[in-house]
Amino acid sequence: MSWAALFQIVNTAALLLWLVLILAPRRFGTIGWLRLLGAGGLSLFYVVLITTALTVGFGDRGGPAPDFTTIAGIRAIFATDGGVVTGWTHYLALDLFTGVWIAEDADRRGIGRIAQGPILALTFLAGPAGLFLYLVVSRLLRIRQSA
Repeated sequence: MSWAALFQIVNTAALLLWLVLILAPRRFGTIGWLRLLGAGGLSLFYVVLITTALTVGFGDRGGPAPDFTTIAGIRAIFATDGGVVTGWTHYLALDLFTGVWIAEDADRRGIGRIAQGPILALTFLAGPAGLFLYLVVSRLLRIRQSA
């Protein structure tokens, strides 16, 4: 299977998982399943990709093991399709895990789904920015509730 096909598969899977997180009812263990099968599944796929890269390299025809210790080494990794797919899968897995955590924490704090939607969408599009927004919003709500 080509790197382009793997990229499409992982992107489509992540988009569908995010749609479930944002739009689906939160009953029947939705959050737990998203954590296990969504973030866990993407994480497992990443482990397979990075293990392959460490043993045969990121290049389309193999190559040397990646060098994570220099800027030039990281640049060389991302100059390959395998490096891009592996790195992107890393981002997708951690961003989805962060989104699941935000949704679970927001539900526990009584933050409604309508308020969660933009935060989760920002987390999907720009992971750390969405996390930062949620941390600020949840902190402001906590201050307001204790006043």
